[in-house]
Amino acid sequence: MVNVLVGLATSFIGGACVWLWERGKRSRLLRRKADFFGVVPGETCLVVIGNKHNRRDVATHKDIRAIIEVATLASQLGSDVVTESSNDFRGSNDNRTEFCIGGPLGDANVRTGGHLATHLPGFTILPWGPGPESVAFIVGGERYLWDKGNVEHALVAKFTPPQASRPVFLVCGQSSLANQAAIHYLKRDHRDVAASLSSTDRFCLIIKLAGIGTYGFQNATLERDVTDTAFTRP
Repeated sequence: MVNVLVGLATSFIGGACVWLWERGKRSRLLRRKADFFGVVPGETCLVVIGNKHNRRDVATHKDIRAIIEVATLASQLGSDVVTESSNDFRGSNDNRTEFCIGGPLGDANVRTGGHLATHLPGFTILPWGPGPESVAFIVGGERYLWDKGNVEHALVAKFTPPQASRPVFLVCGQSSLANQAAIHYLKRDHRDVAASLSSTDRFCLIIKLAGIGTYGFQNATLERDVTDTAFTRP
């Protein structure tokens, strides 16, 4: 009888230790994820929504999916979400982590344009046009071309404006599909990306999306860390 009781007690204690260890491990993973994205559990995230190219107050289907990606991320990390239109929202993000989604061309997201000009002077996006350099990204002397539906890129940057206490997480894709792909990729592989960075407080990355015809938005990879050049005026 004593052996049975000892066995039961040992099993209970062992099971409790495993449960506590797993819970602690999950908590650590969530904290690291929250730190990477700049989300504070219990606080509010601000999502700034852009327009379809040259279509004011019309969001693309894929940008809506990107917003849903952010909303599910915030929910997982214990944060609420509010949204603002880039057409109307002005001012600081203050004490709210801001996710600003969409590129500036065609007034798709004018707030993105402001963030780029103010905080990322080493980054240039070429205008839309008929040539091969349409919507190309230029940073650090490199050009990242837009081959629509084949190879596309997104710039992802995190920084904290001087007047704010929470960061801006900027997602500027060459297309709405690239926006969605970048967020999906970073949600999935943020630990590997964080391990490659010198700091998760401020960074700027080029995300590459390839094999679109086969994998859609799910084949994104980290192309290059351009932190040093993007935040520096040429």
